[in-house]
Amino acid sequence: MTTPQDLLFVALDVPADRPVEQGDLSLALAAAELLDLLVAQEVTLRDDVIVPVSGHLTGDPMLDKAAASLIRTEPYESAEDWLWRRGDGLSAAYRDELEHTEPSGSGLRQLFRRADRSVERIDSDARRHAADRWARHEPLLAGLAAALGIEEPEHEGAEHEEPAAHAEDERVDERVDDRVAVVLAALGDALTELEAVRQRRRIEEDAFDNVWRAP
Repeated sequence: MTTPQDLLFVALDVPADRPVEQGDLSLALAAAELLDLLVAQEVTLRDDVIVPVSGHLTGDPMLDKAAASLIRTEPYESAEDWLWRRGDGLSAAYRDELEHTEPSGSGLRQLFRRADRSVERIDSDARRHAADRWARHEPLLAGLAAALGIEEPEHEGAEHEEPAAHAEDERVDERVDDRVAVVLAALGDALTELEAVRQRRRIEEDAFDNVWRAP
């Protein structure tokens, strides 16, 4: 149960200000992988450059693929370059992975293929894990979701959260600290650039259509 997997469930289950584009989700999933690799101490950041520090397997197939794709020779790779390279088609890869690992009848296939949020979905350990992190506003997951325009959970009753949850968040903060901000900033820049590309394409398509409509 990884941050990318949890982010995918949040993107499916929580209303967003606007529909999450697959390209945006792919970039965010790549950022989530990078954050998990930082927490696992598989990589570190030198400014915004990703420096591999371990070749150990994480135990998760998708994260291991991410680690295997790291550039391990200098000058290495910036966080934003990683998002574009690793993020290419990543939402589809995670979709396929979850379709194989989630229990039959979970509703994932219908959600992915019909974008139908009314589909009744059965619970699973993975979905409950994602819902728990989201409910307690876990910093990594909340930051990634916010970049996608997904509303943050209400904090009512936060004073009753389990101490273990706070302890887990503190361990993440201590081990990743301000590098989270670097990754989220790179994600924000990549999402802005992708939206700019979409806008240019829309303008070009509108101009092309106007040429053919002209008398």
